[in-house]
Amino acid sequence: MKFIYQGFGILALLSMTGALSAQQAYLKTSVDPGRAGVFVDGKYLGPAANFRIARTYALTPGKHEVKLVDPRYEEFTTSVELTVGKTTKLEQKLKRLPAPKGPFGAVRTPVGEKYAAVYVNSHFVGHADEFSNGSQKLLLPVGEYEIRVEKASGAPIVQKIKVEEGKTVIVK
Repeated sequence: MKFIYQGFGILALLSMTGALSAQQAYLKTSVDPGRAGVFVDGKYLGPAANFRIARTYALTPGKHEVKLVDPRYEEFTTSVELTVGKTTKLEQKLKRLPAPKGPFGAVRTPVGEKYAAVYVNSHFVGHADEFSNGSQKLLLPVGEYEIRVEKASGAPIVQKIKVEEGKTVIVK
């Protein structure tokens, strides 16, 4: 008899899990460029390319503000209405901005968390893995900047840096 009650408990747990997932809505993105950061209601969720085909963003149903940000393109902001249990697809091609003028230095962000959001002077510029090694650097015009790297867990890394022509600064 005890086994039957445990079975009902497992069944109830599975039913609750199903009920919880039924309370979610989903957002899929098809964005050009795929490196554009996806922000929903001000929170960075990752690069758009992560959620093109097989993966989706699980969100609460209702109206959400979605912002697409890539420093090489104009930002795009829209509202989406998400329905319980349904997937809404956001398709957008961002408009390219003119290339910045040099001279340039570089910044590297080898912080160990691939999709940590990287900000320069409070502006999103990409995720840490884009600038993490010798062949992947963030080029910036010569000057002084505040770099902030927001990982999924723990305190953000904040560092004031001076970018010099032809030199690389490593954020630690």
